[in-house]
Amino acid sequence: MSDPVASWHEEKQSAWLYRVVAECERGTPRAALFTELAQAAEAQAEIWRTLIAEKGGTPPQAFHPELRARVVAWLVRRFKPRAMRSVLAAMKVRGMALYTHATPHPMPLHRDDIGKRHQSGAAGNALRAGVFGVNDGLVSNAALIYGVAGAAQEPSVIVLAGVAGLLAGAFSMAAGEYVSVRAQREMFEYQIGLERDELQQYPDEEAAELALIYAAKGMDPAEARKLADTLMQDPDRALDTLAREELGLDPGELGSPWVAAFSSFSAFTAGAALPLAPFVLGAGQPLAASIALTALGLFAVGASMSLFTGRHALFSGLRMLGIGGAAGVATYAIGAWLGVTLG
Repeated sequence: MSDPVASWHEEKQSAWLYRVVAECERGTPRAALFTELAQAAEAQAEIWRTLIAEKGGTPPQAFHPELRARVVAWLVRRFKPRAMRSVLAAMKVRGMALYTHATPHPMPLHRDDIGKRHQSGAAGNALRAGVFGVNDGLVSNAALIYGVAGAAQEPSVIVLAGVAGLLAGAFSMAAGEYVSVRAQREMFEYQIGLERDELQQYPDEEAAELALIYAAKGMDPAEARKLADTLMQDPDRALDTLAREELGLDPGELGSPWVAAFSSFSAFTAGAALPLAPFVLGAGQPLAASIALTALGLFAVGASMSLFTGRHALFSGLRMLGIGGAAGVATYAIGAWLGVTLG
């Protein structure tokens, strides 16, 4: 169980930020939702305050928002809640799922329907990340290799630059992915811990909050409350639903930091190895072979991107070939100019 004083502060801070969001949403139906959520958070803070008194502690009297909350409030007023939804979710402001989708997703009709919409999301995200990782490695290392090739024709220099670019980029991508996923998981684990404590302390109030969010998405208020009450009968399912609907978090999108790092490293390496391979293998015309292999890779990556953009594969492939080709020509020209100037 978490520290009751800290939980009291969390609820008071949430109520304060709810009112900031409601102020930004003035004149919209969301304003009423966030005002009601602020009132619910105040009531939950009072429950923690009572618990502190019952345990013989000194109940806190006044709430003063911390510097981080004040900074978040300024950012929300400046950039509006939709743009700051992930930051607000990390500050335990519920209802951010309203900003995640342009239109409300279909309401579940049964407890077993909860979460089905998300079951295939992780695989799609992994495939998308892999394609873009290959693209990053291919374009960046091809540009580096052709820039060096323009300045110096010695294969050993080109191989050295290409290997250095591959390793530097792959390790950088892996480190970035690890830190990003680790930070996401830490935020999720912290928020879930708070929700678990609250479910144990005041399940009725949590059900009321969830019903408010369902009603804000267009569900009949009576049906929303009935569904919320039904969900609360299964603590595990209730916790998962609260994470999705109140906090806007999707547990299915948060994988292992190590898996994310390895996948990013592998995808970048696969892409970066294409323009480098002819030089390493000692092809007869390594530069020409590298250009041909890179062009084929760029077209294939662009065509693969059509799976996510909905564009025609031929158009996406040619567009990627044009963009990557322009980068390669530009870096080769700059390298040749520098080679003449500095040589």
